[in-house]
Amino acid sequence: MDAQQVVQSISLGSRVAEEERDDLSNYFVETENWRKVYHGEADVIFAPKGGGKSAIYSMLMARESDFFDRGILLATAENPSGGTAFAEVEKEPPTSEAEFIGLWKVYFLTIIAQTLEAYDLTSAPAMQLLAKLEEAELLPPGNAARRQLVRRAMDYVKSFFRPPASIEATVTIDPTTGAPTFVPKITFVEPSTEQRKSGTLFIDELFDLAEQALYDAETSIWILLDRLDVAFADSAELETNALRALFRVYRDLQPRRNIDLKIFLRSDIWESITRDGFREASHITRDLRIEWNENTLLRLTVQRLLRSDGLRSHYGVDQQEVLSDIERQRAFFYQVYPPQIDQGSKKPATIDWCLSRTKDGTGQNAPRELIHLFTEARNSQLNRFETGQAAPEGNTVFDRQAFKEALPMVSKVRLTQTLYAEHPSLRPYIEKLEGRKTRQNAPSLAVIWGVTEVEAEQVAEQLAVIGFFEPRLSDFWVPFMYRPALEMVQGSAEGVVLADDE
Repeated sequence: MDAQQVVQSISLGSRVAEEERDDLSNYFVETENWRKVYHGEADVIFAPKGGGKSAIYSMLMARESDFFDRGILLATAENPSGGTAFAEVEKEPPTSEAEFIGLWKVYFLTIIAQTLEAYDLTSAPAMQLLAKLEEAELLPPGNAARRQLVRRAMDYVKSFFRPPASIEATVTIDPTTGAPTFVPKITFVEPSTEQRKSGTLFIDELFDLAEQALYDAETSIWILLDRLDVAFADSAELETNALRALFRVYRDLQPRRNIDLKIFLRSDIWESITRDGFREASHITRDLRIEWNENTLLRLTVQRLLRSDGLRSHYGVDQQEVLSDIERQRAFFYQVYPPQIDQGSKKPATIDWCLSRTKDGTGQNAPRELIHLFTEARNSQLNRFETGQAAPEGNTVFDRQAFKEALPMVSKVRLTQTLYAEHPSLRPYIEKLEGRKTRQNAPSLAVIWGVTEVEAEQVAEQLAVIGFFEPRLSDFWVPFMYRPALEMVQGSAEGVVLADDE
């Protein structure tokens, strides 16, 4: 194979885990984080956007049969792709924290009941749970979609917290006044004596039934929650309320040995909902944070490269031998790619250049942008072959120019599909920096944005939180990742003290 055919044989995979479920097992790196999740040692998994939490989630579901053999049933609380199951919640959000907590609890109970039914678990507690939920009209017939379960849970909880109640309650006549009263099938506080006589159960008693049913079957259930950044994306307030309530429910369910919530959440969203204080945060001890460094990202890249039979044959390497040692991984990487993108004794090596160009203002690197950069470099290199441009130097199959040509697309996608999509209110401020210098301060930003220096400082701090700016002393520095998309000019704005740090 010639160099062009070798590059054609390379596939780095998708930068989004949800889009490569079928091939993910071939790419996936089984790290210590994965081991902790797989063995049930972690319940809450934090990671930056594109940081690998959805990959772990997808791999859990891919091994559903393994978990079944271990006596663990897996159930998803959100659609793995496509529209969110919580679309109706955005249209009619709960009006109190208690209502949101009730919604989560009812929803989880219906998921457990549906799972018990799917696995034909028919012990007395299981049948009692199913009967009570059906009596309250919370379980649609058949294997209903998640959005239907959410809708019914919403309606029931709304009827309880915002009376008058509807069909989910029994109508009785008050003997004193003769007026109709409504007796709910399920309550979120301890039922009264009269309610007990009518068959009302406290919601925690239904969890008792669920746990007993699972215990009798010598099994447990993991309810997996991912894509929470999508579920409540249109409202920061709704997102905060929903997730705070979720973690309170997590705390309530934590003592139960047969019911586990596994929550996959972006670390920036967690920081946002806890910024003003959140008492439940101290109760979250079974958590882990997925963090990446040069070695782990290098291994991820090399592992994906080694899937190419053509590439392995071209360089005469053995996959397991290369992956057995970090220095062998590094040596193989530099067989494929040039030693530097920008040449010079003070210029960074290629892997360091790539990491610096895919890092945001918080200093975090994530696999998503790095994979995207290498994929775009592949496309650019193929274009260079097809148009008859100079061949790569030495024995490498990539030219350094391919990376420079790849970066603008990576920059544009990150800017438009992440920052603009998730923070539309800040978009006008970012757009006004197009063609500007990369280092600014409050006075220079005030002029650009047409606001006071105090207002400029406040906006700049918001931009720093989302990773567009990196604060440096009293200045704000735009990371390399966002510069190409905005065609920014390296250097300091007028009035900003020059700094030799780029």
